[in-house]
Amino acid sequence: SFDKTVAKDNSLAVGFFQRGFVHLQLEMYEEALSDYHMAFSHLRKNPFIDYKQLGLRHILYAWEVLYSTAAAQCRLQQWQEARVTLDKAVVWRPEGRTAILDLALERVQDHLFLEPMQVPLGEFFRPRKKEVEQLDSKDFLGKPKVISSIIPNDEYIGFEPLRPQKQGFYEPSADGLR
Repeated sequence: SFDKTVAKDNSLAVGFFQRGFVHLQLEMYEEALSDYHMAFSHLRKNPFIDYKQLGLRHILYAWEVLYSTAAAQCRLQQWQEARVTLDKAVVWRPEGRTAILDLALERVQDHLFLEPMQVPLGEFFRPRKKEVEQLDSKDFLGKPKVISSIIPNDEYIGFEPLRPQKQGFYEPSADGLR
């Protein structure tokens, strides 16, 4: 399902994040690492993305993605890379989250695995009903109308203010009045 999701929207950072978690659970560590890298790149240097507007009550933080990336690197025995990634996560973390990353740095120094972050269990994309109803196509232009000129021999195509002005052109002829 996550494969289908990221195929439909290949810039959905949370989709790559969740697929990376599943790959870790299935012991597909290279794929998990790749997904976490994709998730971080799709954050586009933002500290977080709030998915509440789309119907997922979750905020994906850059430091969480980096923490999970380090967890995948630990599984691949890439301890030095995991440390560098956690140092990068320290830069992205919000205030008050220092304890989690400090503990993670200690675990990596001791060559212990990290448990990856995940979207809370039971959270699903559920768009609001009114947003789904608005997916119907709308005709913003309306029906086309043909407007003809009352001036005889008028061959001008365009907007009236741009019409070249000619002397005597706008007076209707005697034949036109009949």
